[in-house]
Amino acid sequence: MPDPDLKRTILHPLHVALGAKLVPFAGYEMPVQYPMGVMKEHLHTRASAGLFDVSHMGQVILRPKTGMAALELGLEALMPVAVQGLQEGRQRYGLFTNVAGGILDDLMFANRGDHILIVVNAACKHADIAHMRAHLAEVAEVEPVTDRALLALQGPEAEAVLAGLVPQVRAMRFMDVITVDTLYGALWISRSGYTGEDGFEISLPEARAEDFARTLLAHEAVAPIGLGARDSLRLEAGLCLYGHDIDEETTPVAAGLSWAIQKPRRAGGAREGGFPGAAQILAELETGAQKQRVGLRPEGRAPMREGVILWDAPEGGQAIGRITSGGFGPSVEAPVAMGYLPAAMAAPGTRLWGELRGKRLPATVCTLPFRPSTYKR
Repeated sequence: MPDPDLKRTILHPLHVALGAKLVPFAGYEMPVQYPMGVMKEHLHTRASAGLFDVSHMGQVILRPKTGMAALELGLEALMPVAVQGLQEGRQRYGLFTNVAGGILDDLMFANRGDHILIVVNAACKHADIAHMRAHLAEVAEVEPVTDRALLALQGPEAEAVLAGLVPQVRAMRFMDVITVDTLYGALWISRSGYTGEDGFEISLPEARAEDFARTLLAHEAVAPIGLGARDSLRLEAGLCLYGHDIDEETTPVAAGLSWAIQKPRRAGGAREGGFPGAAQILAELETGAQKQRVGLRPEGRAPMREGVILWDAPEGGQAIGRITSGGFGPSVEAPVAMGYLPAAMAAPGTRLWGELRGKRLPATVCTLPFRPSTYKR
């Protein structure tokens, strides 16, 4: 019997019709895989195009009360990322931080001319909305979007497939955003995703979402993809999953996300600091964090999954860290993992041991990502 406490996206009937295996995820009943299976779904996305239902994520419009400049400054007071200077029609990765420098959530935000559109993680969306309403009340109306679905079309054939319906996407580059009126209503399209592949995220009216999804799936290049392959794809791409690789106890610097903090927000920048946890984060940008997120290549074929403890010796020794994401990488044909280690032990080539079922197996620290991304720059 379905759990009555779980929500369903507007595409739930389509998932059932496609034979999806449904599981609880972030308060929703979501497809973890389809009959093709996780491995083939992963490889299909890398080779052709995969369609993901990500309607469980939060879409929020920030509509300025006193002008975009005040809104941009207000948003910069919540995260260490430059909001000012983001051009209309462009999107950027962002992070809400707390007073200790930990990460409340990671998100995408887009400048859509007269407002900002934010997409946040499903498990955090209610807290994020409350956070923004508490801190942006003077400069913005915080409007959750409740009548639109969100789909991701990812893979090397994504552009060709979507351009058959929306020719304008051919001119887009990574992190561009456009709005296009179509037979399926107004599509809010960003050239982005979370697989390491070129692709798009498409927000559209719920009433037209199933028709649009079926039209895409009718293309021979497109297959439906579940949460299982979504996780293995983002892991191979070295991308963080909130609540696993990043959380309120982890700073952006420790997480290897320093690249997301632009020069104007750093020490000596035009708008240095002024965000929650600035003292901690700015200090770590200068001297480094005590721990560091790393890539790991376990030896052999046994995956090392989340929670595996890492040791500095095959026997005895000290526990030095743990794995936060791990599994088998279908594209690299080997186990891959990410985790945290003391900075002194985070150099690529460092050998350590993960404890699986009471036995310690070797793994080697490596650079991220495990597979290069193919974004259209």
